[in-house]
Amino acid sequence: MDDVDWSGLFHAVGPACDTPRHLAALLGDDAKAFVDGYSHLWSTLRREGKAWPATAPTALLVVELLDNPLLGPDDPSLPDAMLAYLYAVGVAADLGDRAVEIRARVEDRAPELRAWTDDYLSADADGRARMWQDGTGLGELVLDQAALACFDLVPAFLRRTLPHLASERARCRTCAAAAVGSLARHPSASAQRPALLEQLTSMARAADSSYDLATILIAIGHLGGDTRSWLTDPHAGVRGCAALAPDLAGDDTADRVLLGLAQSPSAFGESFGDMAPPLQFQFKPYQDLLTSALLWRRWTATGIATRR
Repeated sequence: MDDVDWSGLFHAVGPACDTPRHLAALLGDDAKAFVDGYSHLWSTLRREGKAWPATAPTALLVVELLDNPLLGPDDPSLPDAMLAYLYAVGVAADLGDRAVEIRARVEDRAPELRAWTDDYLSADADGRARMWQDGTGLGELVLDQAALACFDLVPAFLRRTLPHLASERARCRTCAAAAVGSLARHPSASAQRPALLEQLTSMARAADSSYDLATILIAIGHLGGDTRSWLTDPHAGVRGCAALAPDLAGDDTADRVLLGLAQSPSAFGESFGDMAPPLQFQFKPYQDLLTSALLWRRWTATGIATRR
C-alpha cells in the first residue's frame, strides 16, 4: 500500500488519501471500521460503469486480500466479495479494441490530464462538481485513463482469480466464475478462452443451485460460449441467463425466452426466491439487461434483413 501515491488519486467521493486506512480496516478486528472499509472499497470503483484513478491500485490490493487469512477469518464469504469486486473491475476495464485509441488520446494529452487532476484534487466538493461540467472533456478522459490502467492489469487479475475456480466452497467457485467471465474478455486471454469455457461449462453441469448455475451461464455467455442446453431449463432465471448470451442473438428459442421475461420482469427476480439474482445483476439490473439484449437483437435482425 505504501508504494502508491494515494494523494495524487481520487475515487467516487473525492481524494483517495483515505483509501489506505479503509483498506487496512478490512484486515482488522474493529467491526465498525470494517463496515466503513467495505463500503469505501466500492466507492473506489465506478460511477455509471467507469473506473476511477484509485481503482487500479485498489484492485491490486484486492487480489492480495483474496488469499490473506486475516480477511474475515470467521466469515469465509468475504473472498467472494473480493471476487465480486474483481468482476466489476473487469467490466469497467472491458475496452477491447478501443484500448489502442484510448491509449493514443491519453498519451497525447497526458500533461493536461495531470493538470486537470491536480486542480480537481485541490478543489472543494462544489468545485469538483463544476469541473465535470467544464466543457473540456478532460474529466471523462481521466476516467478513460483510469479504465486503461485497469485494462493493463487485467491479465494479472485473471491469473490470481483462476485458482478460485477450484475452491472447496461452491459459492466461491461461482463468484470466481463471474470474475473470470469479465476478466477473460481481455484480448490477451483469447488463447485461454476455449479451455476456460470447457471448465465453466463443466461447472455449470455440476452446479447444485439455480443461483450458481445462472451466474455461471452469464459468465459463459460473456466469453462467447454456448448456453443453448439451458434454454429449456425448468427454472425461469436459468433460462433467462442462458438466453442473454450474446452469441444467441437470432436464436428463436432464446428470443422467445427473453420476450417472455420482458413481459413480466419481476418473474425473473422472483424465480430465485429469497436469493438475490445472480452476482452480475448487482451492477446492472436485470430489467436493463433484458431490454438492452432485446433492442440489440432487433437491431441486428433489422441490419441482417437490410443487408439481404
